[in-house]
Amino acid sequence: MKSMITIVKEQISSFYLILRLSAFELKSANTNNYLGRVWEVLNPSIQLAIYWFVFGLGVRGGQEVMMDDGTQVPFFIWLLTGMIVWFFVNPAISASSRSIYSRIQLISKMSFPMSAIPSFVIMANFYTHLMLVAVVLVYLQFTDFKLSMYTLQLPYFMLATILFLLALALITSTLSTIVRDVQQIVQSVLKMLLYLTPLLWHTDHLMIHGKDYAFILKLNPLYYIVEGYRAALLGTTWYPAEYPQLTLYFWITVLVLFLIGSVLHLKFRNRFVDYL
Repeated sequence: MKSMITIVKEQISSFYLILRLSAFELKSANTNNYLGRVWEVLNPSIQLAIYWFVFGLGVRGGQEVMMDDGTQVPFFIWLLTGMIVWFFVNPAISASSRSIYSRIQLISKMSFPMSAIPSFVIMANFYTHLMLVAVVLVYLQFTDFKLSMYTLQLPYFMLATILFLLALALITSTLSTIVRDVQQIVQSVLKMLLYLTPLLWHTDHLMIHGKDYAFILKLNPLYYIVEGYRAALLGTTWYPAEYPQLTLYFWITVLVLFLIGSVLHLKFRNRFVDYL
């Protein structure tokens, strides 16, 4: 518990610096591109078009998706409201896991806590996420899924996503610094998560030999986040209150990950330079 408190204090004391470094990180990422920030929207758009063509038209044949409350949602909109989470989570997990060992010069010269490094990398990706969410919200105003009271839960799920990513990053960035093979494992797991999270296919029921195994997929914390985003953007339900068991499970998972990450980070960070 002392480790968690220490990390929390470091995040709070370094908050302004995290914001500055994340803004610089985002700016430097687009320095060599002629189109600059346009790629932040263009890249996801290309991927969405491919996924919609393959899974929406090819696999589903253009069929709509039925939400838990009975609302029929066009597959493209269902895909869009889930994939904006993936376009944030995927690069954030990948970049934050290598954030410490890839910044050797910064680590040797810095005068702020090392726990702030994964944080500003995650925040840099969050800025892009905010832009994509704004684009999606504007697009939805031209559909049947306009702004509603349910949209008020969107900041909650954004905060939940950031805290989950930070808890996970404390573990992966520490382990990746000690053993570089961990980064390869992270990349492999991310490829699996694309299909084990309700992003490309609907997972209300997963029937195998007459038994429903959908509960296994719900053990993935991203399930809660993705479905929460959809509930907020599509205006279907107050997701945290409607599914209190999933809400409790998610926050317990985040707390456990944060505890493990805090202990690991504080135990090894004084020796990070040796591993580098």
